[in-house]
Amino acid sequence: MPVNPESPTPESPTRVAVLMGGIGTERDISIESGKAVADALAAAGFDVVTADIDPDRLEILEDKSIDVFFPVLHGKFGEDGTLQRILEQKELLYAGSGPDAGRTAFDKIAAKQAFARANVLTPAAIKFEPGDDPRTVEARLRNLGETYVVKPITQGSSVGVSIVSSPQSAVETARKTASDFGDCMIEQFIPGRELTVGILCGRPLPIIEIRTAAAFYDYHAKYIDEQTGFLFDTIAEPRITAEIRTAAVNAFDTLDCRDFARVDFILSEDNKPYALEVNTIPGFTSHSLLPKAAAKIGIEMPDLCRKIVESAISNRSTSNAARPPCRRS
Repeated sequence: MPVNPESPTPESPTRVAVLMGGIGTERDISIESGKAVADALAAAGFDVVTADIDPDRLEILEDKSIDVFFPVLHGKFGEDGTLQRILEQKELLYAGSGPDAGRTAFDKIAAKQAFARANVLTPAAIKFEPGDDPRTVEARLRNLGETYVVKPITQGSSVGVSIVSSPQSAVETARKTASDFGDCMIEQFIPGRELTVGILCGRPLPIIEIRTAAAFYDYHAKYIDEQTGFLFDTIAEPRITAEIRTAAVNAFDTLDCRDFARVDFILSEDNKPYALEVNTIPGFTSHSLLPKAAAKIGIEMPDLCRKIVESAISNRSTSNAARPPCRRS
């Protein structure tokens, strides 16, 4: 992708437009994240503008003074590859993964299929259709165990996710979930520890273990509950740590992600990391985990956002360029 021909001179800082808002259920979180990114980029010395956008409000994309666009939209339109496709068609330089990676990561069934091809362990799941024969679905579910996770296929932030303890309950819950959110899946429940691994420029950041009083790491635990614990260095065995980090990078790479992302895992009771999903635009709020993981190794928010912008410029300014390492400075 060509760089904006009006690239900044040494006397004029790079002008970055932070895109936020959108139309998804995570709109409020997107705005909070976007403001945090804008503040961080300004602190890092960039010339920053912000835009609350949706499919009918894209005037900012016509602003020729913008050098780099930084999408911070969660959920539909922003994270499913739609916005990125528009940016590609307009030949605009932007941070983050491309449209194909976004579309695949946002579709949890498609992502699981990609993980399987890359030998990344992931919980088994079936796609639920409201017209499916309940007895057939229940028979299939019995092969997955006795407890299940029902979730929308294309939602984030654990919106619409339920844990149920029988095939019958799974079918009933899936019907409601499909009615509320559209496509739905029923996934094997893996007991274990909830982990997440941020990826920055293709490299894994420190592993975070999430401990919450809730049944699982739901929307309330992610963004509201101040009692949720985010812990580092909780895995004593170096082999297991290395396996998790390798699986995170493999998941990132197999979806062809760029610049940054976050990969969520369950570490089973027998210490096997099961990849749940890749978030191609993770949050940047005070509760968000990518900034926490970066800070653990001394990369504070201004430096984190600067590295992402620099990675975007480096990746797309030269055709077939290799993904650059992130500098510590």
